[in-house]
Amino acid sequence: MNRIKCLVIDDEPIALKKMETYFMKSTRLELVALCESPVEALPYLHTGRIDAMFLDINMPDINGIDFLSSLPHPPLVVFTTAYSEYAVESYRWEAVDYLLKPFDLAAFQRAALRLIRRFETKHLNESPTVETGSIYVKVDYRYVNVRVDDILFIKGMNEYVQIVSRGRRPLMSHVSMRQILERLPGQFLQVHRSYIVNMTMTREIDRMSIIIDDDGNNRIPVGDNYRKDLQEYLQHHSLIRK
Repeated sequence: MNRIKCLVIDDEPIALKKMETYFMKSTRLELVALCESPVEALPYLHTGRIDAMFLDINMPDINGIDFLSSLPHPPLVVFTTAYSEYAVESYRWEAVDYLLKPFDLAAFQRAALRLIRRFETKHLNESPTVETGSIYVKVDYRYVNVRVDDILFIKGMNEYVQIVSRGRRPLMSHVSMRQILERLPGQFLQVHRSYIVNMTMTREIDRMSIIIDDDGNNRIPVGDNYRKDLQEYLQHHSLIRK
């Protein structure tokens, strides 16, 4: 599985150190370098091997947004700043996320998941899950082959997940929601602390819930912390965009 090569650009050494500790807890994000200025980051970006950057906006020599606009082929970006007034500007650049300082590990991990999803959507042809069309799920002492396209939704149940698919009984596996989400292609979206949905299996969506399959028996709640992800997904997959 491809690791996502990242830069962190921030003029505050304390912020860089904090980000370094956060990256150590991620299995999918690879920290290539910590940079105290955009100029320091340029040699890494010129190699063309950087997938994403966590970019501070308010820096003394050059504004992070101005720096981003100067790049001919910018990587994916997560903005980090102590100033909330930059949020609207960040969306103009289709930023993966906007982290308002001071942010904790949970906020970083949510941004990391959004980054992983955006990266996989951008590089679908590199995903082993998409190529094989299935994943192996460990159930007790056996491995069960599950077609990805048949999965309706996944429900988190303490230390286990329940995988609900078409035409078969639900499967219980001892794995975290985060671990299984990182293995699934871009059609899967976490919409609640306890639910991951196959968006190709949805029938209706509103702010509060998602209806799965034709009979409407599976109504999945949408959590407050996941509405931003859902709105972004819908913006990229709607026939009419604002």
